[in-house]
Amino acid sequence: QVQLVESGGGLVQAGGSLRLSCAASGSILSITVMGWYRQAPGKQRELVAAFHSGDTNYADSVKGRFTISRDNAKNTVYLQMNSLKPEDTAVYYCNAEVTTLMPLRKSTYWGQGTQVTVSS
Repeated sequence: QVQLVESGGGLVQAGGSLRLSCAASGSILSITVMGWYRQAPGKQRELVAAFHSGDTNYADSVKGRFTISRDNAKNTVYLQMNSLKPEDTAVYYCNAEVTTLMPLRKSTYWGQGTQVTVSS
């Protein structure tokens, strides 16, 4: 099994910054996709930013403000969020597509979510 542990959420004023971290642990052979989604109250979960097969994808709404990075040695992905807006308020979820060694299988995993609240 694989666990994704997130940290770094909180309350910040508009214009402020936060950095989210997500560390994957378990019987990991490889990670194909790793990134962040968010879900605001009453809305569907949406992609924020992710690494996928060497490419980096961002939602249009966060381009130029958010930066995703990773430490492959630590199986960790980060999301640096700058110039935060009230509309960025949501629960942020880490997502990863992981091939495990035991059993040998590719599966998608989700973290438990971390709340980000941006006050105006």
